[in-house]
Amino acid sequence: MFSRPGRTCFSVRLPINFEEVTKGLKPLPTIDQNTDEHLRDILVSTKTIAVVGISDRENTPAHTVPKFLQEEGYTIIPINPKYEQVLGEKAYPDLSSLKNPPDVVLVFRRSDYVPKIVKQAIEANAKIVWLQEGIANPVAAEVAKDAGLDMVMDTCMRKAYQRLIG
Repeated sequence: MFSRPGRTCFSVRLPINFEEVTKGLKPLPTIDQNTDEHLRDILVSTKTIAVVGISDRENTPAHTVPKFLQEEGYTIIPINPKYEQVLGEKAYPDLSSLKNPPDVVLVFRRSDYVPKIVKQAIEANAKIVWLQEGIANPVAAEVAKDAGLDMVMDTCMRKAYQRLIG
């Protein structure tokens, strides 16, 4: 490696025996992408949606998406410890506080919160965890899948409904 103003050069040396280097490493789990038919089945069969990270700020997707779904006939269960009520529904601090299992847990939280949410969804006997557009966590998805939960990642539920149901 050498460096001088206007010109820097470096070299990268890779190991010759790649098998020795990668021995014992496990690849990250991958989750199959959901087909339109599968998403449509979820949307048609769902009645209750627990919305983790719901907001009362009317200009955010964490408010407008659940409001749209509520207007389309779904029962919305707000999950956010900051609120007593959102969209006219009693809010709960977390999924563990629910008395009845929701069909879908719709998540509006950063990806690093997803493992804890999946654990609570499993304990709450939810059927599906749906991560809103921009949110994905393949490791948590594998945990959900192993527990028998369906998982949708990085997909807007409103957009999927508008595209697939009308």
